[in-house]
Amino acid sequence: MENEIAEIRVAIRDIPDFPKPGIIFKDITPLLNNGPLFKKTIGFLAARYRSQHVDTVLGIESRGFIIGAALAYELGAGFCIVRKPGKLPYETHSASYDLEYGSDTLEVHRDGLAPNARVVIADDLLATGGTACAAAALVSKLGAEVVECAFVIELSFLRGREKLKPYSTYSLIQYDSE
Repeated sequence: MENEIAEIRVAIRDIPDFPKPGIIFKDITPLLNNGPLFKKTIGFLAARYRSQHVDTVLGIESRGFIIGAALAYELGAGFCIVRKPGKLPYETHSASYDLEYGSDTLEVHRDGLAPNARVVIADDLLATGGTACAAAALVSKLGAEVVECAFVIELSFLRGREKLKPYSTYSLIQYDSE
């Protein structure tokens, strides 16, 4: 498995100074464009959750839609999306979270999750944890249970995992420094 994870890591491209100077963006588009590696990535995540009776995978806008939908399909689970305000057509619940400079909000359909549903929150990357925390708050608001927050990449030096406590967090690939 270590060799395959290393292969996935190599497919993630660094983009310096995006979206602003000083940031090194972890670009998963080369990974998504490589069918066998994308399949392995989703396979590793799915293997972790196959025996955990997951009802729904919740994908965070926007790359979380890709990871989450593929994972839900592989698990035979439902798929729910959380989006920025004003993007969902039905009645919503919202949760706000802090950014480095300011705040943002996520929304989910009020009927997006069944009460007591077992939910995996999926996204491509865990940085500071604010977005995933807001998604977890929405899961709780709908009366469902967070099984785990799952990420392809974790920027562990930003300590997002700490913000996500008490939720269990899993990532395939960790970066310990920029």
